[in-house]
Amino acid sequence: MADRVQCEAALRALASRLDELARGRRPPRTPDRVISCRIPDLATTFSGHLRDGFLQDIGEGEHPGAQITLTLSSDDLLAVTEGTLSVSTAWASGRLKVDASIRDLLRVRSLL
Repeated sequence: MADRVQCEAALRALASRLDELARGRRPPRTPDRVISCRIPDLATTFSGHLRDGFLQDIGEGEHPGAQITLTLSSDDLLAVTEGTLSVSTAWASGRLKVDASIRDLLRVRSLL
């Protein structure tokens, strides 16, 4: 089981990759959204703000009113962010749960 520090580092690495993508192309047409990532095996949640394709203000703690909530284990979070587990495989197998409107899901799917 991964720890909180590893999970936060994985989310920050994901944010860096998103930053590179956003800088390398026209900013995506995504509205500002709050994203929460619940990690049940650590009994914690990390949240951040998605603005213009950039994931910012990542920190531990649940943000009330998050429009997009991801739920997965700490090990699966690391595997997804390292690229050893694809998002689609994690979602199809039930290892990743996504709570978002269809519109938000379609808008951010290309970022992941």
